[in-house]
Amino acid sequence: MTGTHRPIRSFVLRQGRITRAQQRACEKLLPVYGVPYTRSLLEFDALFDHHAPTIVEIGFGMGETTAEIAAHQPERNFIGIEVHSPGVGSLLTQIANRQLENVRIVQHDAVEVVRDMIAPGSLRGIHVFFPDPWPKKRHHKRRLLQPDFVTELAQRLAPRGYLHVATDWQDYAEHILDVLGRETLLENTAERYASRPAYRPQTKFEVRGLQLGHGVWDVIFRRR
Repeated sequence: MTGTHRPIRSFVLRQGRITRAQQRACEKLLPVYGVPYTRSLLEFDALFDHHAPTIVEIGFGMGETTAEIAAHQPERNFIGIEVHSPGVGSLLTQIANRQLENVRIVQHDAVEVVRDMIAPGSLRGIHVFFPDPWPKKRHHKRRLLQPDFVTELAQRLAPRGYLHVATDWQDYAEHILDVLGRETLLENTAERYASRPAYRPQTKFEVRGLQLGHGVWDVIFRRR
């Protein structure tokens, strides 16, 4: 009997609580702002009904950062990728409340979305803010930013496009710096870690952590 190959995923789909408001947003707004996963490349101009530089954010959580950045950069388009329904519902609500026309959502595994839906050389930037650090050594293989996926991301960037990762786990920061540093398509924009750019707002959890003496590391590489 032949077993089915199961890829190692960087996430676990938990039965998290979803509020009634988030559920309503998923039901009413996902058909408007959502993009179904498909094995065909997205045409950004048609998706947003205009031409603009496009940024992909992987794992947007509850979407506060995504909405804030999109609100301050109306000249750019943003595609958020997230698997968890509460976060999708939360960002959909913010899109509606803030009347953001430059955000779309794909609720699916980011590895497959990047591989199947994003054309090479098409992105101005990629954001990966506070991905799951999987701190236990036996779980490191689940970390999102592995060499093969970093190559896929780098290939999707236009020349001089950027990949911006932020983490509050120093061990993961060092891993990220190492993996991105070995990708020949990318070059670091800083000596090692970058200063937090003004466009990335601090989350309440980040501020609380900094007040407690915890560190946050930004890693920003650029496509050669």
